[in-house]
Amino acid sequence: MQEYNDKRVFTGGRRTMLIMNKVVAGLAKVGISLMGSRVLSVRGRKSGEWRSVPVNLLTVDGERYLVAPRGHVQWVRNLRANTEGRLAIGRRVEVFRAEELADPAKPEILRAYLKKWAWEVGAFFGDDVRADSPTETLLHVAPGFPVFKIHTV
Repeated sequence: MQEYNDKRVFTGGRRTMLIMNKVVAGLAKVGISLMGSRVLSVRGRKSGEWRSVPVNLLTVDGERYLVAPRGHVQWVRNLRANTEGRLAIGRRVEVFRAEELADPAKPEILRAYLKKWAWEVGAFFGDDVRADSPTETLLHVAPGFPVFKIHTV
């Protein structure tokens, strides 16, 4: 269900993450959210078919965001091509429009994301990037981690 293009993920870790993704997606499909998890569906930019992947929905100051901790993966490319998507938890489906943030706007969102989910995705950010990293460090890595602000349609 999830794409992996990050060379830092080793075979054993990849297998564990694939299993976790299936578990999180399965729970979200039946209506159980683990710390904000949802199933994101976006139309494929070439096929036009719906593609789904589990994601962590982050809320900061009342605004909601999707962060791509694995970088510029397929769901990110698809969301850039067609900014409308769906977030589901159980039978509740929300249609949204996504707005990609520019790199200078990302540090505080990345910081909040790492505070909440570093235990799950910290390895993708590398050993030098943590929630308490200086803003300069977060700005330096920002181009590698797409962030989308979610607007309900």
